[in-house]
Amino acid sequence: MKLLKSLLFFYVLSSFSVVHAQNKIGIFDRNTDIGDCKNSGKVVFSEDEQTYTISGSGTNMWFGSDEFHYLWTTIQGDFILRAEVEFVGDGVDPHRKVGWIVKNSLDPNSKHVNASTHGDGLTTLQYRKEIEAETEELVSTATNPDVIQLERRGNSYIMSTAKYGKEFTSVKLDSFEMDNEVYVGIYVCSHNPDVVESAIYRNVRIVRPVASDYQPYRDFIGSNLEIMNVETGHRKILYQSAHSIQAPNWTIDGKKLIYNSKGHLYNYEISTNAITPLNTGFAINNNNDHVLSFDGRLLGISNHNKDDEGNSSIYYLPVDGDSLPKKVTKSGLGASYLHGWSPNNKKMIFTGNRDGAYNIFTVDVASGKEERLTDYTTLDDGSEYSPDGKYIFFNSARTGKMQLWRMKANGKKQTQLTFDEYNDWFPHVSPDKKWIAFISFPADIDPSSHPFYEHCLLRIVPYEGGEPKIIGYIYGGQGTINVPSWSPDSKKIAFVTNTRL
Repeated sequence: MKLLKSLLFFYVLSSFSVVHAQNKIGIFDRNTDIGDCKNSGKVVFSEDEQTYTISGSGTNMWFGSDEFHYLWTTIQGDFILRAEVEFVGDGVDPHRKVGWIVKNSLDPNSKHVNASTHGDGLTTLQYRKEIEAETEELVSTATNPDVIQLERRGNSYIMSTAKYGKEFTSVKLDSFEMDNEVYVGIYVCSHNPDVVESAIYRNVRIVRPVASDYQPYRDFIGSNLEIMNVETGHRKILYQSAHSIQAPNWTIDGKKLIYNSKGHLYNYEISTNAITPLNTGFAINNNNDHVLSFDGRLLGISNHNKDDEGNSSIYYLPVDGDSLPKKVTKSGLGASYLHGWSPNNKKMIFTGNRDGAYNIFTVDVASGKEERLTDYTTLDDGSEYSPDGKYIFFNSARTGKMQLWRMKANGKKQTQLTFDEYNDWFPHVSPDKKWIAFISFPADIDPSSHPFYEHCLLRIVPYEGGEPKIIGYIYGGQGTINVPSWSPDSKKIAFVTNTRL
């Protein structure tokens, strides 16, 4: 992981204001020295990069009272805390610590749960059972992680850690009661009262997941519209909504994102953060299958047509929305869910419910004539043409798990690309044909479903095939990356994550 290094750290200290304990700091309320720290801590927040540089001192966080510098907020109920972190410099004490800590109060001796990694690589889930009690711990087999996640589910606490790009290793603490209302935050402890240590946190997220009685496709929670630098993994939240927003795709000029919410489509202007409705005329029951043509002139949509028993039908219109949508798929055949255009704009490719099964079809834009490309009783979905039009990438559950596949544009030579325990959906080819980005759902979901609100991974695999690499750890799923979402220069992707707001 490429985080800011020591030289840049000193530049950051000189270029941004140092924040003490009086102002809201990013997603946090305040920063505070916990305990009687000999050297005061401080925080530098980069609003543009959404990163936090924390400096602090303190003695060992182990006995009946702690000392560290804390950047905190308050929360109730269940949560998922996640961040990527790196120490600044070589440090002095091998037991210096960073991570997430959950506390009942800001007192140095309060009950707490602490997901931590140390300067020497030791990774532990630490906890104090009672006020002033000595700390206990569960030691992880992971060492030197830079991704730290701490989740509360009722009275259980789950620490998951990884080296960026790798899978999580988890440790769980059960039957540990804390207040429903707690402080949560990131911290630095130098383990030496005479020394100040620093760490940089990026991609910091506090997620409030769905309630335990959540009803899929009835209950919705809020959304983050995010973009990511694929090379570095650095992410930035552009917009937060209490509504469910879904499926952002980049316009060909790189200036806007198009997303859907509550059946309508919207333009998000990246340079100004302005949001405006995209005029789709009568089509106001759109799902998250809107796709731009390769030349950027046309926008294909899937709108639930009340004249066709409410089934999803495929339409297209100019991307500027200055004329009414034109219907492509014929009524009475079954639901049709758009996923892509051919590079010459003559065909659209979609998942169609025909004869009781969902398979992949193309449809001639001019005539509405359909051609079946796959023929399985299990679900085939998520189809997309390569930029040269030679191949179609898609996902299929035909082997028991949802995996990525490739076939020639005529449906021949269908070849499996991924072979792991995850359920992989929505392959999206970068414009430069170097990478395929996709979302991986947990192994235990129904392979024919892509549900909302799961612990998922964003991954990439080389265009020619190979070993997938994790580029993002997310809470999301349905609506996260349903549509082609690469930036025109192939450097970034846009996606949606979720949290209660």
